[in-house]
Amino acid sequence: MITTITVLVAGATGDLGQRIVRELLRRDAAVRVLTRPGSGTAHGIYGGEDRVEIHEAAYTDRAGLASALSGVDTVISAVSGARPVIVDAQRALLAAAVDAGVARFIPSDYSADYRRVTPGSNRNFELRREFAAELDAAPIRVTSVLNGAFADMLTGQAPMILFNRHRVLFWSSPDQVLDFTTKDDVARVVALAALDEDAPRVVEIAGDRVTARSIARTMTELTETPFSLQWAGTTGMLAAVSRVGRLLSKDKDQAFPAWQGMQYFVSMFSGEAELQHVNNDRYGPHEWTSVRDVLEAHLKETTGDGSQPAMAHPGH
Repeated sequence: MITTITVLVAGATGDLGQRIVRELLRRDAAVRVLTRPGSGTAHGIYGGEDRVEIHEAAYTDRAGLASALSGVDTVISAVSGARPVIVDAQRALLAAAVDAGVARFIPSDYSADYRRVTPGSNRNFELRREFAAELDAAPIRVTSVLNGAFADMLTGQAPMILFNRHRVLFWSSPDQVLDFTTKDDVARVVALAALDEDAPRVVEIAGDRVTARSIARTMTELTETPFSLQWAGTTGMLAAVSRVGRLLSKDKDQAFPAWQGMQYFVSMFSGEAELQHVNNDRYGPHEWTSVRDVLEAHLKETTGDGSQPAMAHPGH
């Protein structure tokens, strides 16, 4: 007899959360989404989907959370933010999951390997490490999905490729291995891990493993215009700039201020956050989307033929 697994997704209205729900529905899971009281967003997205139950509860409402989690097998957190979300809200969600007898919890990690980074070098990673300690002390099984950086960010959010200037920036070494995975590929693995009763404590995946040098070569091939490497300093220099930016920052609870983006590059280009135990085959053969695929699609979208791309907004 096949028993349907019930999965609750917190953060289901976000970009990654919506992709995770879609992957769960493809695999016939019973899906619940948790949303704040009075927010109509979840109803707007999932109101027409009869296989999705919408539960409203504030993270400060322990009884409401426990009710939403009653009968749930696995909780997936896809929330995004700084300490009030990654530590405080997830702590409340974890406590309610334990109260409700939920078997498994997948935290909102979806990042490079935060476990080995130097203290003080990456705020967002340290928040995840802090919450991981609470997860490991709780009477619940936990699976974290680590995927490097989102490959989608290379098309603008992460100012590494200077499209108009035909440059690819690097810090310290152009040959440092960088892990990238698209959000769709991450969502697929998260859904499969949620339905996998034997999932380990950590699942590491990398849709692609590249270097600044190989990205420059790829851009040269795709645009038929030479893209050169540009040294932007050492990771130590970038870390110093990020510390200044953090000191001057007005909004301490912003999830992705510019200085946090710098910290992410420090973690990646220093090699501290490089994935060490990638297991892309855990859930069978899969055609992973490569960095080349992402860049090629972006060039076609911005130019029609990929010949002369528009300048991507550096954003974060």
